[in-house]
Amino acid sequence: MILLPAIDLYEKKVVRLTRGDYAQMTVYNDDPVAQAKLFQEAGAQWLHTVDLEGAKDGSTPNYSVIEAICKDTSLKVEIGGIRSLDTIQKYLDAGVERVILGTKAVTDPAFLEESLDKFGSHIAVGVDIKDGKIAIKGWLETAQDSVEDFFTKLCKLGVSTVICTDVSKDGMLAGTNVDLYRQLSQKFSLDLIASGGVSSQEDLTRLKALGLYGAILGKALYTGALDLKTALKEMEG
Repeated sequence: MILLPAIDLYEKKVVRLTRGDYAQMTVYNDDPVAQAKLFQEAGAQWLHTVDLEGAKDGSTPNYSVIEAICKDTSLKVEIGGIRSLDTIQKYLDAGVERVILGTKAVTDPAFLEESLDKFGSHIAVGVDIKDGKIAIKGWLETAQDSVEDFFTKLCKLGVSTVICTDVSKDGMLAGTNVDLYRQLSQKFSLDLIASGGVSSQEDLTRLKALGLYGAILGKALYTGALDLKTALKEMEG
């Protein structure tokens, strides 16, 4: 199981939200590139990033930060908060490995299909779940499709990688939703990446036992609840 340390970007700073609430934001580092280098030094090969401003309105205010991370580290970078083909191309040209489509994948199936046709495995879908429903537009709204119906659509379209976040767990350091990931991994043949609430080695062990492709580590790294170097040895060894 791969581990992806996370850098959430807001105004070119490393921040974390609590339950997706922009009003509950903590700044952990003013230098995202330096933070990415620390993750690389600990042994990480992947980096999960989200442009929190872009997730709201589809813009790219933190593009220069992502470009610098790709240039100054050897990390495989994935980024979320993307809503156009031009933006996907822009980030891939900058060296990003995988672009995560969230809101746009939910609200515009034709766009998702076109993205998959053009960019293939460089496209992943982010499915954020809030109170049993799919959350969109920076977790501020919910979609019509049920979680199961949407995952079925993704499989039919040929999506290979899905980053699934339980918003209620995100940033709470109270454990991850293992039952949710168990149900999804049993029903759907996807490279599933767990996100939200991963806060202990026990969480990671339980997720690995499900056969998940990966897990994203956020607030637990910044507070010291998890040591990235140790976690990587345990999960990827």
